[in-house]
Amino acid sequence: MPAVLKKCAVFFKKETVLCVAVLLALLSMFFVPPSAAYAAYIDWNTLALLFSLMAVIKGFQKAGLFVFLGNHLLQKTVNTRQMLFVLVFSPFLFSMLITNDVSLITFVPFGLIVLRMAGQEKLITPLVVMQTIAANLGSMLTPMGNPQNLYLYTKFQLSFWALCGLMAPYVLLSAVCLALMILLRKSVPVSVAPVSVRLASAKELICCAAGFALCLLAIFKVIPALAVVAVLVVFLLFANRRLLAEVDYALLGTFLAFFIFVGNMGSIGGFKDFLASILSEHVELVSVLASQVISNVPAVLLLSGFTDQWQALAVGCNIGGLGTLIASMASLISYKFVTKEYPEERRRYLVQFTLWNILLLVFFLLVSVFHLGTL
Repeated sequence: MPAVLKKCAVFFKKETVLCVAVLLALLSMFFVPPSAAYAAYIDWNTLALLFSLMAVIKGFQKAGLFVFLGNHLLQKTVNTRQMLFVLVFSPFLFSMLITNDVSLITFVPFGLIVLRMAGQEKLITPLVVMQTIAANLGSMLTPMGNPQNLYLYTKFQLSFWALCGLMAPYVLLSAVCLALMILLRKSVPVSVAPVSVRLASAKELICCAAGFALCLLAIFKVIPALAVVAVLVVFLLFANRRLLAEVDYALLGTFLAFFIFVGNMGSIGGFKDFLASILSEHVELVSVLASQVISNVPAVLLLSGFTDQWQALAVGCNIGGLGTLIASMASLISYKFVTKEYPEERRRYLVQFTLWNILLLVFFLLVSVFHLGTL
């Protein structure tokens, strides 16, 4: 029994958000017993697109494409400032296409290797803090940038350009803020050696590109998302079962559990009326505050069931990824990389991360007052 409990504790620590989501779904079933109506709670298109994008992006990651491109850019740098621009703006730009968490999984380890080879390990904490902020802010622009955008995009039947147009001012300002953060740091000459990386065969890259093209067609509503899932699953079953097994099923399970929880809560009149009254005039502020406690993906899943103000919800949950370490679950990826390889940097990292995130969160809240006219 102790061994079983230990395994459960390890799983809970690793997949806390999933466990909490499942617990909430189970508790809600006491108020709304399971029935065929549950199927209507689930946004199957969101799950289909999320799965498809994760599978394709995992393929690109395994192919070494992102590190290969980063390597190519680094060969042109001659000082630490140019190096930081490459290492920070790589996750910023790539997150628009491959999600913020994949950007960090790819470019944080890459950045750590580059700093070690360049003899600039003193830049570890500021670099990873900026990379984390960059991935969270860059991902705001597109539906495939992060899970909350993808969900809002499908739930409210948005056009691609409606979401991009809404978030573009924030992303442009984010780029300016990141550039200023880099320019504030002293620049010294540096020689950066290329990081060893093996690029996959042309055949593998073409397969990944074809999969990504199918995902884009589904996002632009040219072909059904469920059809894309079917094609990818069949292809991977024959071509690469290992990649199929590496998809983040915990994230899919989290979405599924929250769909059930939110659907059940929406069936309870008193709770629905209470939350709707709180959100009626302060959707963005509530979204930001909720993100600080439960992270922005669960926040948007919960709150979207009680308001149709998608613009305020999108802005609130996206900039709500700033702030605390758990405001965006992607931020924990960077934190784990730093504390695992440089445990002595833990305190310094938390201080710098929190300071910059709070400053930027306050700034973007002020920006949103002028952009949307309300909190």
